[in-house]
Amino acid sequence: MRRVPGARFFGILASMKKEKEIFIGGDTIKYELRKNRRSRYMRLSVLPDASIRVTIPWRSDETAAEKFLLEKAEWLLEKLAIFKNKKISVLPLATRADYLKNKELARSIAEQKLRYFNTFYNFSWNRIAIRNQKTRWGSCSKNGNLNFSYRIIYLGEKMCDYIIVHELCHLGQFNHSKNFWALVEQTVPDYKKIRKEIKKL
Repeated sequence: MRRVPGARFFGILASMKKEKEIFIGGDTIKYELRKNRRSRYMRLSVLPDASIRVTIPWRSDETAAEKFLLEKAEWLLEKLAIFKNKKISVLPLATRADYLKNKELARSIAEQKLRYFNTFYNFSWNRIAIRNQKTRWGSCSKNGNLNFSYRIIYLGEKMCDYIIVHELCHLGQFNHSKNFWALVEQTVPDYKKIRKEIKKL
């Protein structure tokens, strides 16, 4: 493959990151702030190791990131509690009590990730439902309704991204054809590896 002059330099400039701190809920919380030229919206992620990442558009001010974190404080603290207090090797049982407790957290995660990934696809959906599903992570109906298991809250970031993108791409290809997987690969290039890992759960 022929290298484009300056491509590596542009790649460095396309994204910058720094370590930051913010005071939330009586604690000082460290997070990684990333500025990305390709980002159109602010994005908050909590990784399975309880580290926090905030991605903002290139021209956004860093104070906007702090305001965004404060607005998402309740969601952030709930997400941190899950990863800090639970060492999950086996997924917890899908009980009604656990579903009711975490349903809105799951909805928040699904909606946030759908908005982000849909910037690459520009699809339209009807409604989003969070269900207490024991055998399926998600589904998409012919009417454009997207359904997700509330247990996406227990998945690592990459697995959760895959589940969201998988159902989102069914809005463009209501099948599992090569064209469908090509859509998935646009935003989850290692989807085959992630898919195998999910099947082991």
